[in-house]
Amino acid sequence: MTVFGYPLPAILGQLMLGLVNGSFYALLSLGLAVIFGLLRVVNFAHGAFYMLGAFAAYVGLTSFGISYWWLLLLAPLAVGVLGLIMERLLLQHIYRLDPLYGLLLTFGVALIAEGVMRDRFGSSGNSFPVPEALQGAFNLGFMVLPIYRAWVILASLVVCFGTWFVIERTRLGATLRAGTENVRLVQAFGINVPMMVMLTYGAGVALAAFAGVLAAPVIQVAPLMGSSIVIVVFAVVVIGGMGSIFGAIVSGLTLGMIEGLTKVVYPEASNIVVFIIMAVVLIWRPAGLFGRE
Repeated sequence: MTVFGYPLPAILGQLMLGLVNGSFYALLSLGLAVIFGLLRVVNFAHGAFYMLGAFAAYVGLTSFGISYWWLLLLAPLAVGVLGLIMERLLLQHIYRLDPLYGLLLTFGVALIAEGVMRDRFGSSGNSFPVPEALQGAFNLGFMVLPIYRAWVILASLVVCFGTWFVIERTRLGATLRAGTENVRLVQAFGINVPMMVMLTYGAGVALAAFAGVLAAPVIQVAPLMGSSIVIVVFAVVVIGGMGSIFGAIVSGLTLGMIEGLTKVVYPEASNIVVFIIMAVVLIWRPAGLFGRE
């Protein structure tokens, strides 16, 4: 069977692989949306924290023998603590300034992180083995899907929609949103807003690091792995709507599949299709698909 002149198995296979990439886009854009939506900081260092999460997992496995399952928890925590330190030392001084200052500051931090990791580990990639429990593959009929990639999709969906539920449907999330709208009112209820802001930034950074741990067995762990994906992730966030948690998740997953489909229909455009969609969306709806004017 063919669809638009292309074999159906090839299209379904690319859609599934696109869903894997979309899972990474969703996780990373979710962290960006959390940080911008609650802190109004354009965190250009997000790709660097993604890379640091992968390297934390790599070092934890090769130097300390920590299992992959523990690294899923420990690596994001370690990188999240680094984010807390960065927020206290640097970012808290620019919250009242134009968002451009935050972008420039985090861009500088990203360059420093990449330079340090390149000096320590070199520019070439490092292999991270797939955990034994997730080796093998499923035969879906139209393709053979590695079990690990299926795990990436499942883990990303659970974390993404869990984060959305906490922020949009719980008392904690309501407090976080209120703290960004009216700081004095929230402080009047005895809530430590600076601490809340710091922990929010750390949580957004930890989401990027979690994506890095998931990506480590799929791609080579390298210092520039973050810079190669962060531009696409920013485009995803813009399409979904800056600060929209739900928009980041839906846009990430959808654009990953569109990108995968484009590799079958018109491979030459697969690297730019996300940016074409971003341009169209900005012309039609400048606030993004799920953003507020």
